[in-house]
Amino acid sequence: MFYGEYSHTLDAKGRAVLPAKFRQLAKEKKIKKFYLTRGMEKCLFLFPEEEWKNQEEKFKSLSIMKKDARSFNRLYFSGATEIVPDSQGRFVIPSYLKEYADIEKEIVFIGVSNRIELWSKYSWEEFTSQHLQHFEQIAEKLIEE
Repeated sequence: MFYGEYSHTLDAKGRAVLPAKFRQLAKEKKIKKFYLTRGMEKCLFLFPEEEWKNQEEKFKSLSIMKKDARSFNRLYFSGATEIVPDSQGRFVIPSYLKEYADIEKEIVFIGVSNRIELWSKYSWEEFTSQHLQHFEQIAEKLIEE
C-alpha cells in the first residue's frame, strides 16, 4: 500500500509533513488516523489505524510471563502516540520519539507496504550504505521460490 522514499525537512514549528503520495493514498483509503511508535534500527513506525489494531492484537497475544515479551510491549506501546495529520498533512513528532530516531531537521519517509517508516536522513543513509550492497544475498536467504 505505501511505497517509495521521500526526503523532507521539519517545518519551522518542528512538524513533519506526510508526503503527497501518502496523503493521497490516505484520502483514497479514508485513513484519518495513524499511530506512531518506536521502530527497529532507530526508525519510527507509522501505521494506519486499521493496521495498528492488527499489530496490537498480535502483540497482545504475547505471554506476559515472558520477560522479553513484557519488555517489548512496554517499549512499543508506551512509545505510541495517535497522529491525525492536519489538512496539509502536517503533524508533530513527540520529542521522545525524535530523540529515539535521532531526527533533528532532515527526515526520510519510506513506504514499507503496510506501514511508513520515518528515519533521520543520516540514519537512513547509513542503513542503506550498509545493507544495499547485500540486498541480493538477503533476498536469497529470505525468499524461497
